[in-house]
Amino acid sequence: MKTASFKSLSNLCFVLGFASILGSIIIWFMAGGSAPESMAHAERFGIFVGLWAPTFLILSNRLDRYAARGA
Repeated sequence: MKTASFKSLSNLCFVLGFASILGSIIIWFMAGGSAPESMAHAERFGIFVGLWAPTFLILSNRLDRYAARGA
């Protein structure tokens, strides 16, 4: 892969990391209903989506290093 491709993927992963955080918050507040089961599901699903953020941010960092190295 070219250095520009790694840099583009790095930027995409960085944006997806923050989108995951925002999506998690939105899911948590919007998907909940009035029933306790519905509220619990929304909380668990929001946490699940929020757990993607570290993965995307780590991938962004790693791809940025590859781009800087000129791999």
